[in-house]
Amino acid sequence: MNQPLAITVAQKAGPKVTLGVGALVLAVLIALPLLHLLPADNVLHVSAYTLTLVGKILCYCIVALALDLVWGYAGLLSLGHGLFFALGGYAMGMYLSREAAGDGLPAFMSFLAWTELPWYWYGTSNFLWALCLVVLAPGLLALVFGFFAFRSRIKGVYFSIMTQALTFAGMLLFFRNETGFGGNNGFTGFTRILGFDITAQGTRAALFIATLALLVGSLYLGFKLARSKFGRVLTAVRDAENRLMFCGYDPRGYKLFIWVLSAVLCGLAGALYVPQVGIINPSEMSPTNSIEAAVWVALGGRGTLIGPLLGAGLVNGMKSWFTVAFPEYWLFALGALFIGVTLYLPKGVIGLLRKRGEQ
Repeated sequence: MNQPLAITVAQKAGPKVTLGVGALVLAVLIALPLLHLLPADNVLHVSAYTLTLVGKILCYCIVALALDLVWGYAGLLSLGHGLFFALGGYAMGMYLSREAAGDGLPAFMSFLAWTELPWYWYGTSNFLWALCLVVLAPGLLALVFGFFAFRSRIKGVYFSIMTQALTFAGMLLFFRNETGFGGNNGFTGFTRILGFDITAQGTRAALFIATLALLVGSLYLGFKLARSKFGRVLTAVRDAENRLMFCGYDPRGYKLFIWVLSAVLCGLAGALYVPQVGIINPSEMSPTNSIEAAVWVALGGRGTLIGPLLGAGLVNGMKSWFTVAFPEYWLFALGALFIGVTLYLPKGVIGLLRKRGEQ
């Protein structure tokens, strides 16, 4: 087979191979919660620890996908997506804390000798209102911030610095006890969600399936947007914004829409993260977490949607091992990974796989 024909065959086979691998991974992920429901003495039983770990990584995959929409397609490198993730988590944590407290005040308020709920806690015992807060808290913040940032035509490194400053300010605010969000301890001690025991096998399996459904739905939405006229305009914003403006387009609306959508996806991921992990505190807003998300996208391959999911899985798998075996070296390993990817894998793991497929 000559070289041009081999490349053509590889390019035609590539999507089929990708779909096959994707279907296999999806089947394995669907099987995990079902295997978790088996008796603990069954050899095929999946432990609560494993299901929680994979569920947590799936939440991070949604964050990576959300960041890829703004960085990979619109060219907006955000170093503050951890804030949107945490806001969604705190909104869900407020509901779970009210569920655990019953008719009384959440445990941390009793400890601080509070006598009544702050006004912004009203209605948080209602699950539907909590879901509204999950969307509204990160969405409105992103809308206000994005409106003024894009109106002022802030972009590049200045935009990244501003997003990092925003998440750092949020972290400092939530660390304070008087803000009514549990201070540095945050929220924990959750017992029930929608009346179900949060540690029960069925509840854990349902939360995992909900997370997987959100990931698949977000991925589908991302592909639909990327392949539409809207996605092509976003790519033009990334590559030649000034030329796009000369063609009569106003990029501010496009950037604001994808920015708010990305923030909402992060908030939904945070809302599913909290009941599975069992805690939310201001450390989730740490700028380090947002930088890690950028590493996930860069490692997997930005602008591909699939690549960031792969990057999030690889990095968090490494993190789970490093933080047990060599906890003091994890940040060094993360930094080395980011530098290595920048120097030797500019298109990420997906770019490397595509290059090998063409050879």
